Amino acid sequence: MDKQKVLIIDDNRSILSALEMLLRVGNIECSSYVSPDQGFNAMQKQPFHAILLDMNFKAGVNSGNEGLYWLNRFRETAPDTSVVMMTAYGDVDLAVKAIKNGAYDFVLKPWENEKLLATLKAAINYTLSQRELTTLKGKEKRLIGEINKSRSPLVGRSAAMNDVLRMVAKVAVTDANVLITGENGTGKELIAREIHRLSLRTDNVLVGVDMGALPETLFESELFGHRKGAFTDAREDRIGKFEVASGGSLFLDEIGNIPLHLQSKLLAALQNRSIVRLGENTPRAIDIRLISATNRNLEEMTANGTFREDLLYRINTITIEVPPLRQRSGDITLLANYFIEKYASKYGKTGLRISQRALQKLEDYCWPGNVRELQHTIEKAVILADSLCLDVTDFVFRAASGANVSLEMTIDEMENKLIEAALQRHQGNFSAAAGALGITRQTLYNKMKRYET
Repeated sequence: MDKQKVLIIDDNRSILSALEMLLRVGNIECSSYVSPDQGFNAMQKQPFHAILLDMNFKAGVNSGNEGLYWLNRFRETAPDTSVVMMTAYGDVDLAVKAIKNGAYDFVLKPWENEKLLATLKAAINYTLSQRELTTLKGKEKRLIGEINKSRSPLVGRSAAMNDVLRMVAKVAVTDANVLITGENGTGKELIAREIHRLSLRTDNVLVGVDMGALPETLFESELFGHRKGAFTDAREDRIGKFEVASGGSLFLDEIGNIPLHLQSKLLAALQNRSIVRLGENTPRAIDIRLISATNRNLEEMTANGTFREDLLYRINTITIEVPPLRQRSGDITLLANYFIEKYASKYGKTGLRISQRALQKLEDYCWPGNVRELQHTIEKAVILADSLCLDVTDFVFRAASGANVSLEMTIDEMENKLIEAALQRHQGNFSAAAGALGITRQTLYNKMKRYET
């Protein structure tokens, strides 16, 4: 279906002829019929990009009920095809009712040629975007099973983690918005994935967005999408993350990093349950379950005016705090053995194990980088291992080397020291320092700004 095709239905043959000529000038192919039955049969035989449908078909009857009836028939049979209604000036209220019933737009008779062509082309573009979205969702659904198979499990038997898992099980089956808090590297994304897996939306996609790595200039385009030509680099239509996640869950990681002036746009989308793409005026309904995460104190940010209070109320119907690794007694050994088995299999080192002395060294360390730091430490040790038994000398906590970290420090002080040490160790190379710390380059910038490093 390379050429744009429109189905026109009107009982006035003169109107049909005029519309055929107009659409031909607009390089739009059309098929026209005087009765809805004929048009409906034609639509079942071939697809169209849009339908131009009159509101009345019987002489002397201007109720518009027949148009509304056929609108519903077309929407039921081809829900991804835009329907534009035609009506007289006196029937504007009826046209508004048609839009509430699913019509894309309406045009008034007598019409303005340029306006009618613009309306039809917008309807065609909307149909194309809906079909693109359907195709994308189909591909994603086929991948969901594979993604779920390969996802990292939630490993932990400590009392602190058991409390978290019990809360996850309770809230997952609801559609409540969830805010996940905790330090960097504690596994907030894994908690979000577990909530989605146990939810009623598990057959649909979980879409994640790292708000800490999202430039302000791309905020609306990334979340809400855009039309071709909406801004300089918008070379094609793009579907935003809200639309892609519709029917499933949207995970906004590091939500505390959203600038204050953009928070109102996010709040409006959540309140209205709809978004408007850049370059468009028509709202698009969205159906998402919102899961957010942050390592920042949003209540403190609300108090000092850097985070909207109404947005905080909207995102944290339920709050789940993920404990740091140092508070998960017994889980370090469990996690270490899990990661050793995982990476021994990955790097072909079957039979690899860890000594009791090495496990004790892991247990004694404060793990400021939490589970992420433990994971990277184990992977490095497995890669460099010269024997089948990992011992004390195989584990070097380089992220803390030279950082002068102590248990008397606050978390913020520890994190600041680690950042300083990582930058010094990598001679000011931000990408290398971010990689060593297990965070993105943008997140490193944000933290440096926060600590004025």
